[in-house]
Amino acid sequence: MNRNYEIIRGAIIVLAFVLLIGAILFRWLTRSRDNPIWLVAKWILSVPLVVLCLLSIPIAGPFAPFIVVFCGIILSMLWTPNIGRWMIKPITSLYDGGDVEPELRPAYSIARAKRNRGQYLEAVAETRKQLDKFPNDLEGTLLLAAIQAENLNDLAGAETLLNRFCDQPKRAAAQVAAAMNQLADWHLHLSKNVEAARHALGKIQTRFPDTEFALYATQRLAHLAEPEHLLAAHDPKTVPVPHEVEYLGLEKDLSRFRPHEPDPQKLAEDYVKHLEQHPLDMEAREKLAVLYAEHFRRLDLATDQLQQLMQLRQDSPQHVAHWLNLLADLQIKGGLDYDTVRTTLLTIADLYPQSTVAEVARNRLDRLRLEFKAKEQSQAVPLGSYEQRLGLKMKR
Repeated sequence: MNRNYEIIRGAIIVLAFVLLIGAILFRWLTRSRDNPIWLVAKWILSVPLVVLCLLSIPIAGPFAPFIVVFCGIILSMLWTPNIGRWMIKPITSLYDGGDVEPELRPAYSIARAKRNRGQYLEAVAETRKQLDKFPNDLEGTLLLAAIQAENLNDLAGAETLLNRFCDQPKRAAAQVAAAMNQLADWHLHLSKNVEAARHALGKIQTRFPDTEFALYATQRLAHLAEPEHLLAAHDPKTVPVPHEVEYLGLEKDLSRFRPHEPDPQKLAEDYVKHLEQHPLDMEAREKLAVLYAEHFRRLDLATDQLQQLMQLRQDSPQHVAHWLNLLADLQIKGGLDYDTVRTTLLTIADLYPQSTVAEVARNRLDRLRLEFKAKEQSQAVPLGSYEQRLGLKMKR
């Protein structure tokens, strides 16, 4: 029983050793730069030479050193190139990447060159060749759609292509957002179709709600122009320019030449009406907050608008820090005390203690008293009465 166990154990050890050697040789064969046939031939030649060296020591007696040297010379002639490459491989790998297989990527340089030369059908064919190999490549899909929409006047075909690309169930959100935003741009600039652009952006909101991509699509939807505005921009009307005063510098009353400032009341009403339709429009809400604070002296209403923005983008330290810094600016302009502004800026450090925005907030806190002092000095500068037409006085 013990003898059988020893035989089986020895056979397993030998088999494992043979498999290990075989795996090493196979890996060597597949990764070597030598011709596979020549590499196998070197293995076959090396085995008897190594065996001869080992056997010559106990058998050949005084001739053993000569036999070993002879075998060593032949082995060195066979394996010196391989040993040399192995020794310098760590250095050469820094430049050629070593044994790391290069990542296969599509190449669209030929397609772009043909497109630049006006060979649009040939460019489509070249792009499709790459997409046959890499069907999920966004760059190639957008390039093919761009040729169809911009060069072949086939916006419907481009839309079908992008919709088919985006409708795949496991498509990444970033890819869908890029494709649909591009499609919306083409609808706006090529066909002046605002509704189609809204539909494309709405796909992003529907498929990836509560994401950065959906929020960006919402911002774009809030600022889409009406169809008549797009047509006016495409075909602007000529506006007659009335004849004005030739010597403007000699006019005493220049008030009639100043641009008319928009009515703050009307502007605030427009912002409120716009936000009722697009409550996620961050740009409009921020402008409304500034308007409340600077024109109406209603810092409470401005604070409420900025707090709504911060609740909307709690996941973005950059946005929240921007609005808190803006709130601090408005508080300083509104005459609030140092401790109130300091508390506002400390909120940034409390919310994101290890972030860059917290470091920026701490730096501003160190200079906060200087900001208050500069504000006091600017308010204390007396405005004297100066002689009119000072620029016409003669030098003495």
